[in-house]
This record gives sequence, C-alpha cells and structure tokens, in this order.
Amino acid sequence: MTSPLPYRIGYGEDAHRLEAGRSLVLGGVTVPDAPHGAVAHSDGDAVLHAVADALLAGLALGDIGQYFPDTAAEWRGLDSRVIVARALELVRERGYAPVNVALVVTLDRPKLGPLRTDIARSVAALLALPEAEVGVSFKTSEGLAPAHVQVRVSALLARVEPAE
Repeated sequence: MTSPLPYRIGYGEDAHRLEAGRSLVLGGVTVPDAPHGAVAHSDGDAVLHAVADALLAGLALGDIGQYFPDTAAEWRGLDSRVIVARALELVRERGYAPVNVALVVTLDRPKLGPLRTDIARSVAALLALPEAEVGVSFKTSEGLAPAHVQVRVSALLARVEPAE
C-alpha cells in the first residue's frame, strides 16, 4: 500500500443568477449597496460554495449538493459558513488541511475592489489560514452575464501529522 500524497489540489466553482431585492453575500461579507443578490436555496454565497467544493474535490469527497441538497427544507436560507465548516471537518478527518486558496469572482457590478481585504480576511478566518494565504481576484463578464455571479477557487491541501 502506498502512503497518502503529501499534497492534494482541489478546484471548486459556483454561480448564481442575480435578482433585485436580495442581499449579496460573498466570502461571508455582505456587499453594501449591491443592486441585486443571489437567487439560491441557501444564502447564495458563491465564494463560500466554491471554497467548500474545492476542499471536497481535493480529496474526492464529492460536492456540497451531496451534503446540503437544495431540495431539503432544513437548508433553506443556510449560512454558507456552515457549509465550509462541514467541508473543512471532512478534510481534517482525512488528515489534510488547507494551506492556500485562490479565488476569482466574476461580477459586473458593484465593483468589489474595496472589499478585497474583508473577503480575504473572512475566508482566511473560516479556514484557519493566514490572510496572506487567501488570494482574491475580481473580474467582470465584460457585459456577457450582467445578472450573474460566478466564482472559481483552487485550494492546496497538505497532509498534516496527527496530533499525539
């Protein structure tokens, strides 16, 4: 039998349609004065959904839909931080921990630059990482999908020594 790999890479992606009258939450941060928010079963935090999927994918553990199906009434309006906490718990149970994540948010408006630090800090806190280990980039769709938010995340997971 071979030993576990010292590193694993995970990739996650999420997208939501946007609609007026909803709040926009990204990375656990409510975007002030957003003209629209995500249409979703949970709170629609596309950043945290993609982070959770990247963690799960890194260890071939499926995706968040398996753990939090959008057909279950109990998950309606769920705070996505709960989803990330569960994904992180599953990763840690298998002897791994995230060491770095990089995320790209595609959103036409509002401009998110002023929230870069807040989002990085929030994601870092959820993953117990230094803020410098959370890369946050913003893009627009160049008008191709103005009523849409999409997030892509890569995560590096490292094998950790079990506590004695």
